[in-house]
Amino acid sequence: MAIAADQETAFWHPFADMGAVKSNEFVLTRGEGSWLWDDQGRKFIDASAALWYVNVGHGRAEIADAAAAQLKKLASYSCFGDGVTEPTRELAAKLADLSGLPGARVFFNSGGSDAVETTAKLARLFHDAHGNGQRTEIISRTNAYHGTHGYGTSLGGIDPNRVGWGQLMPGITHVEHDSVAALEETIAKAGADNVAAFIFEPVIGAGGVLPPSEGYVEGVAELCRSQGILLIVDSTICGMGRIGTWYGFERFGIEPDMVIFAKGVTSGYLPLGGVVVHGRVAEPFWSAPGRMVRHGNTYSGHAACCAAGLANIEIMERENLVPRGMALEGTLYDALAPLADHPLVSEVRGGTGLMAAVELKPEVIQANPKAVGQAYVHTREAGGVLVRPLVRSIAVSPPLIITEDEIAQIGDGIRAGLDSLLAASA
Repeated sequence: MAIAADQETAFWHPFADMGAVKSNEFVLTRGEGSWLWDDQGRKFIDASAALWYVNVGHGRAEIADAAAAQLKKLASYSCFGDGVTEPTRELAAKLADLSGLPGARVFFNSGGSDAVETTAKLARLFHDAHGNGQRTEIISRTNAYHGTHGYGTSLGGIDPNRVGWGQLMPGITHVEHDSVAALEETIAKAGADNVAAFIFEPVIGAGGVLPPSEGYVEGVAELCRSQGILLIVDSTICGMGRIGTWYGFERFGIEPDMVIFAKGVTSGYLPLGGVVVHGRVAEPFWSAPGRMVRHGNTYSGHAACCAAGLANIEIMERENLVPRGMALEGTLYDALAPLADHPLVSEVRGGTGLMAAVELKPEVIQANPKAVGQAYVHTREAGGVLVRPLVRSIAVSPPLIITEDEIAQIGDGIRAGLDSLLAASA
């Protein structure tokens, strides 16, 4: 049944003002490489890799073929207890090996939000297993985004995402996002013996694309290690090549206790996420029978999703895509940096991985609270570029297969969109 684009939708969009969207959907029909087409036949550069995840680009038939073959053979089966399928075992082994973490184990979920829940619960359970059940406090950061489930909403540091839901999860503290001293002070105030874990993104994504200052990641890792606090790296966005390594943390020479992955693990072809757990953290639950972890998701280890993940990783390895996240970071930043002189723009951020943000001036947003969303639409309509609207900025995170010419077109397209918005606001 064909549905007209202006017909009121039955689909409740995430992160959407449905009063505005219900009869005004932007309908996409196909994709190839770094490009997308809508139902009117218009062509756009996908400068956001959909939602930070189409790392190998659109239209990769071999991923679809791998998933289809598995669906025909055995779509999936519950992995609760001792059940497992072949691609689940194979992908877990591959991801553990790629992490380089000693004795790594992999817990699969359906996405990043699920995986955040897993890390928060495992962090508390790990300390409880060692007789330190009082270590329940989890520290997160301002501007952080860790999904929208119970723990994730509470751990998130983007204020608009936290309001209106009532009481959030207890035992969570936020610190200034780029200050080792602030974390140290917070740990001292709470008492290190009460803190279970610290969670952070190597580069903050949805909170504005905020790269860490020099030495920050190394500093918090050392601080947590010295205090017996588990270090959780949320690489939902930064992993799978986005900042030039498989999981993002390797770039900084640290060894985390748990690493969240999702998005790029299948390049979004099917939903999959999970946690790589350091062997030291897994040990109490793996060393001997008798300790069940009562946590999991219906689709944990879903066979077809894991088959898609294997095919996706094979492409990334064969085409050497992971290093491109670092190799192209300067090219992307250089293409966007001149936008800092635009009348609507206050700052351009980037330079750590294939991700950047163009932030609008505070006075622009104050005068027009919808300016960021409008910038997204104007960039799409006038510039032919699909970006990601955030709270105060528009973000760019193209597929890892993006070419330098296409990156230049992204910069030109964003400028055209900002010019269009400026003209419309006059």
